[in-house]
Amino acid sequence: MSFRPLPARASAALLREAKPLRALFGEAQRLAKLQQLLESQLQPAAREHCRVATWQQGALLLIVTDGHWATRLRYQQRRLLRQLQAFEEFGTLTKIHFKVQPPDVQRRAAGRITTISAGASENIKATAEGISDPRLRAALERLASHTQTPER
Repeated sequence: MSFRPLPARASAALLREAKPLRALFGEAQRLAKLQQLLESQLQPAAREHCRVATWQQGALLLIVTDGHWATRLRYQQRRLLRQLQAFEEFGTLTKIHFKVQPPDVQRRAAGRITTISAGASENIKATAEGISDPRLRAALERLASHTQTPER
């Protein structure tokens, strides 16, 4: 008996038929609509720094990129609350919470070798020749060996 995989199905059909996926997709659409309504009430500069995280039981949780924007939005909290309550989707809104979560930043790999230009390498080599301390001289020569290779 051999394994025969199920025939491939269109992603749209999966989203319509599979209950867990349908629920997840519906929640994503609901949050996108809430985000759109929120952005319509925010100042243009604040829009990229504020995202809807959850909306349940009358409380709206917003994720803000840094403390500066969280503070600015807290000063506008009452106004924002009144404006959002005017929308049917936010009819039962009673409070807004802000959570600071900086965006993910890709960190440089540890131990990564930095390259320098050929001119900088020559200057470091010339400096190393005039150094009497053997450890410092060796460190400068290692640094000078990190010359950038020309692009092809």
